[in-house]
Amino acid sequence: MLDEYEQDHQTGMDTANIAKQIRDYTNGYPFLVSRICQLIDEQVSKKMLLSEAWSNIGIDEAVKLLLSENNTLFQTLTKNLNNYPDLKATIRSVLMEGTKIAYNAQQDEIVQMQMYGMIRNDHNTVRVANRIFETMLYNLFLFEEELKNNVFSRAGDLGRNRFVIDGRLQMRAILQGFIDTFTETFGPLEERFREKDGREYFLLYLKQIINGTGNYYIEAQTRDQTRTDVIVDYPGQQYIIEQKIWRGPRYNADGEKQISEYLDYFGLDTGYMLSFNFNKKKKTGVEQVTIGDKILYEGTV
Repeated sequence: MLDEYEQDHQTGMDTANIAKQIRDYTNGYPFLVSRICQLIDEQVSKKMLLSEAWSNIGIDEAVKLLLSENNTLFQTLTKNLNNYPDLKATIRSVLMEGTKIAYNAQQDEIVQMQMYGMIRNDHNTVRVANRIFETMLYNLFLFEEELKNNVFSRAGDLGRNRFVIDGRLQMRAILQGFIDTFTETFGPLEERFREKDGREYFLLYLKQIINGTGNYYIEAQTRDQTRTDVIVDYPGQQYIIEQKIWRGPRYNADGEKQISEYLDYFGLDTGYMLSFNFNKKKKTGVEQVTIGDKILYEGTV
């Protein structure tokens, strides 16, 4: 399809790369593939050069537009989730906490959600079908938290002007702003703190800053009970933020190595880490660390 479009329009796109990027977002879900291409053709291409529209920047813009829609597909998925509150809670746990749920073909709710295309069987584990659905669900779950008058979404919104300078995110300042807000709200981190709470609070904070301009998603391969990588796509920029619970210097060194390798994969030289540390002698704030040829900004709550 993309090859035929390129023959007709001569955009100069790398069709193989564009196809891969679209598949990364959609996992081949037909409606989502078609809708992203339609949005690029009908809307994104009107805002920028055709060659830019059919690039990673244009795909990110189309995904942002798609996620802001209230289309019938999203309405149906949300309705069915609300009809199955137990499954909704399970999917929330999978996304927010990295919980592993065994796939069970005899469980009615799972069969129903697979029929609607929301989940898939990934090596006998329940997985949300694609990155678009994951981000849609994150937005849904975070919105439910915002309705509780969450202080982190308000703080992120109020601080937006100082976190975006000349169209670039100041991620180090965002980490520091979140740490300050968390400390002011809760005081010292307590053992009763739940790992998933920190992840949700940071996403609420970050979402208000990038809302309307950038996208975010959680890297499925690193989402577990101990680590979560947040990928932020901002026009022409990409940021990797690893969130984790502090489990000692050795574990932290392993985390630094992991994110350094991950930065290599994305072709980046700067990364960010956010650790939730229960050590009473810890030093909170953000520090710069050099790992090989990479620069890491490590934030500690």
